[in-house]
Amino acid sequence: MAQRVPFVVAELGADADPFMPHIYVALAEKERALIADRTRAALAQKKVQGTKLGNPANLDQAQAKGAAANRTAADAFAANLLPIVRQIEAAGATTHRAIAAALNARGIRTVRGGTWYDSTVRNLLRRSAED
Repeated sequence: MAQRVPFVVAELGADADPFMPHIYVALAEKERALIADRTRAALAQKKVQGTKLGNPANLDQAQAKGAAANRTAADAFAANLLPIVRQIEAAGATTHRAIAAALNARGIRTVRGGTWYDSTVRNLLRRSAED
Protein backbone atom coordinates (compact mmCIF):
# COMPACT_ATOMS: atom_id res chain seq x y z
CA MET A 1 0.00 0.00 0.00
CA ALA A 2 2.83 2.39 0.81
CA GLN A 3 4.21 1.83 -2.70
CA ARG A 4 0.78 2.61 -4.18
CA VAL A 5 0.51 -0.85 -5.71
CA PRO A 6 -3.16 -1.63 -6.31
CA PHE A 7 -4.40 -4.85 -4.75
CA VAL A 8 -7.73 -6.48 -4.05
CA VAL A 9 -8.93 -8.06 -0.82
CA ALA A 10 -10.66 -11.23 -1.98
CA GLU A 11 -13.40 -10.95 0.64
CA LEU A 12 -14.25 -7.41 -0.44
CA GLY A 13 -14.00 -7.68 -4.22
CA ALA A 14 -12.60 -5.19 -6.71
CA ASP A 15 -15.28 -2.54 -6.12
CA ALA A 16 -14.63 -2.08 -2.40
CA ASP A 17 -14.03 1.32 -0.88
CA PRO A 18 -10.22 1.99 -0.86
CA PHE A 19 -10.42 2.62 2.89
CA MET A 20 -11.50 -0.97 3.66
CA PRO A 21 -8.20 -2.67 2.68
CA HIS A 22 -6.46 -0.31 5.12
CA ILE A 23 -8.69 -1.66 7.88
CA TYR A 24 -7.92 -5.27 6.90
CA VAL A 25 -4.18 -4.57 6.81
CA ALA A 26 -4.27 -2.85 10.20
CA LEU A 27 -6.17 -5.77 11.71
CA ALA A 28 -3.75 -8.29 10.21
CA GLU A 29 -0.74 -6.37 11.56
CA LYS A 30 -2.33 -6.16 15.02
CA GLU A 31 -3.12 -9.89 15.02
CA ARG A 32 0.47 -10.71 13.95
CA ALA A 33 1.81 -8.59 16.82
CA LEU A 34 -0.54 -10.27 19.31
CA ILE A 35 0.48 -13.75 18.14
CA ALA A 36 4.16 -12.82 18.44
CA ASP A 37 3.62 -11.45 21.96
CA ARG A 38 1.72 -14.55 23.08
CA THR A 39 4.39 -16.83 21.62
CA ARG A 40 7.20 -14.88 23.28
CA ALA A 41 5.41 -14.94 26.63
CA ALA A 42 4.71 -18.69 26.39
CA LEU A 43 8.33 -19.47 25.51
CA ALA A 44 9.59 -17.28 28.35
CA GLN A 45 7.26 -19.08 30.78
CA LYS A 46 8.50 -22.48 29.59
CA LYS A 47 12.09 -21.32 29.98
CA VAL A 48 11.38 -20.17 33.57
CA GLN A 49 9.92 -23.61 34.27
CA GLY A 50 13.21 -25.13 33.15
CA THR A 51 12.03 -26.64 29.89
CA LYS A 52 14.74 -27.02 27.26
CA LEU A 53 13.52 -25.26 24.14
CA GLY A 54 14.29 -26.46 20.65
CA ASN A 55 15.11 -29.97 19.53
CA PRO A 56 18.64 -30.86 20.64
CA ALA A 57 18.17 -34.39 19.29
CA ASN A 58 18.68 -33.30 15.70
CA LEU A 59 20.92 -30.27 16.16
CA ASP A 60 23.98 -31.94 14.63
CA GLN A 61 21.91 -33.15 11.68
CA ALA A 62 20.39 -29.72 11.14
CA GLN A 63 23.81 -28.04 11.24
CA ALA A 64 25.23 -30.57 8.78
CA LYS A 65 22.27 -30.14 6.46
CA GLY A 66 22.62 -26.34 6.58
CA ALA A 67 26.36 -26.53 5.91
CA ALA A 68 25.75 -28.87 2.96
CA ALA A 69 23.16 -26.51 1.52
CA ASN A 70 25.56 -23.56 1.86
CA ARG A 71 28.34 -25.57 0.23
CA THR A 72 26.08 -26.57 -2.68
CA ALA A 73 25.00 -22.97 -3.25
CA ALA A 74 28.61 -21.73 -3.11
CA ASP A 75 29.72 -24.45 -5.54
CA ALA A 76 26.96 -23.51 -7.98
CA PHE A 77 27.85 -19.81 -7.73
CA ALA A 78 31.53 -20.59 -8.35
CA ALA A 79 30.70 -22.80 -11.33
CA ASN A 80 28.56 -20.06 -12.88
CA LEU A 81 31.19 -17.38 -12.32
CA LEU A 82 34.24 -19.37 -13.40
CA PRO A 83 33.78 -18.73 -17.16
CA ILE A 84 33.73 -14.98 -16.49
CA VAL A 85 36.88 -15.24 -14.38
CA ARG A 86 38.58 -17.25 -17.13
CA GLN A 87 37.59 -14.55 -19.63
CA ILE A 88 39.06 -11.88 -17.37
CA GLU A 89 42.27 -13.91 -17.06
CA ALA A 90 42.44 -14.29 -20.83
CA ALA A 91 42.18 -10.50 -21.13
CA GLY A 92 45.40 -10.18 -19.14
CA ALA A 93 44.41 -10.07 -15.45
CA THR A 94 46.95 -12.36 -13.79
CA THR A 95 46.60 -11.58 -10.07
CA HIS A 96 43.69 -12.15 -7.75
CA ARG A 97 43.59 -8.42 -7.06
CA ALA A 98 43.33 -7.65 -10.80
CA ILE A 99 40.54 -10.20 -11.22
CA ALA A 100 38.70 -8.70 -8.23
CA ALA A 101 39.01 -5.23 -9.73
CA ALA A 102 37.64 -6.50 -13.05
CA LEU A 103 34.70 -8.22 -11.39
CA ASN A 104 33.91 -5.06 -9.41
CA ALA A 105 34.22 -2.92 -12.55
CA ARG A 106 31.71 -5.18 -14.30
CA GLY A 107 29.28 -4.78 -11.40
CA ILE A 108 29.39 -8.46 -10.49
CA ARG A 109 28.74 -8.98 -6.78
CA THR A 110 29.91 -11.78 -4.53
CA VAL A 111 27.47 -14.51 -3.53
CA ARG A 112 26.45 -12.38 -0.53
CA GLY A 113 26.16 -9.21 -2.59
CA GLY A 114 29.49 -7.74 -1.53
CA THR A 115 32.62 -6.37 -3.17
CA TRP A 116 35.36 -8.60 -4.56
CA TYR A 117 38.80 -8.68 -2.94
CA ASP A 118 41.86 -10.72 -3.74
CA SER A 119 40.95 -13.13 -0.93
CA THR A 120 37.40 -13.70 -2.23
CA VAL A 121 38.77 -14.38 -5.72
CA ARG A 122 41.33 -16.79 -4.24
CA ASN A 123 38.55 -18.61 -2.36
CA LEU A 124 36.44 -18.78 -5.50
CA LEU A 125 39.29 -20.24 -7.54
CA ARG A 126 40.15 -22.69 -4.76
CA ARG A 127 36.53 -23.86 -4.65
CA SER A 128 36.52 -24.29 -8.44
CA ALA A 129 39.75 -26.30 -8.28
CA GLU A 130 38.21 -28.70 -5.73
CA ASP A 131 35.48 -29.73 -8.19
